[in-house]
Amino acid sequence: MEVEELEKRKSRKIPSSSPSSPSSALINNLDDGCLMHIFSFLSPIPDRYNTALVCHRWCYLACHPRLWLRVDRSVQDFSEPGVFPNIEEAVSAARPGDTILIAAGGSHLASNIQIKKPLCLIGGGELPDETNVICLRGSDSALEFLSTCKLTNLTVKAELGCCLLHRSGRLIIDECILQCESNPLDYLSCPIVSTAGSGVFPSNLKSDGDSISVSHTRIEGGSISNVAIAIAIAIAIAKGITVDWDLIAKLQESQEISNNKILE
Repeated sequence: MEVEELEKRKSRKIPSSSPSSPSSALINNLDDGCLMHIFSFLSPIPDRYNTALVCHRWCYLACHPRLWLRVDRSVQDFSEPGVFPNIEEAVSAARPGDTILIAAGGSHLASNIQIKKPLCLIGGGELPDETNVICLRGSDSALEFLSTCKLTNLTVKAELGCCLLHRSGRLIIDECILQCESNPLDYLSCPIVSTAGSGVFPSNLKSDGDSISVSHTRIEGGSISNVAIAIAIAIAIAKGITVDWDLIAKLQESQEISNNKILE
């Protein structure tokens, strides 16, 4: 009898408990809205990106425009929701709290793009130098921040002006590269300029919740010994005051310490 009972148990079909089985993966029983909300708590790269590799459904939800917008110049048909040809259009369409993924490869032009809502801008490459944001010559900055924002895995380049202009809010810069022209007009180029607070010096940045946090970021070229001059220039431009560039050039020449010595 015991042998017969054992054989009957063996012959019974026992549901698979394998994690890959859709019937046993309880998370797949959740509706799309709930699952997408869970995905929103994942860091965009690499976690949310990796979830898109699980299955077709997860790919659709992980890449949904509700979770992030994409800037991709290589796309021919921009009728797809959440895909834009340039950063300015993506910023304009984004909602507060959105993440904008900037495709790697090529250069994305940026000129005085104002960001007035909390956003996160992320480069789509494995390394920061695979996603380049270029500030056009003659622009004050590539990106201008008037709200709390985060930049990560990006390279921002500026020939004149500054890479990033911070006016208010908390600006977080992580794992980026900021490149400025180092010769011959390095006194007109600065990686980060802030006009937050009542004064022109960085000691006022933390007033009213305004701050800049820079981590794991490489800064190349630009003016380091003349940060105060660069900030004053930015304030003058913002207030419509005419800048005496000849005077600025003389101030630059009067500096006793060169950028190279400071960097050493």
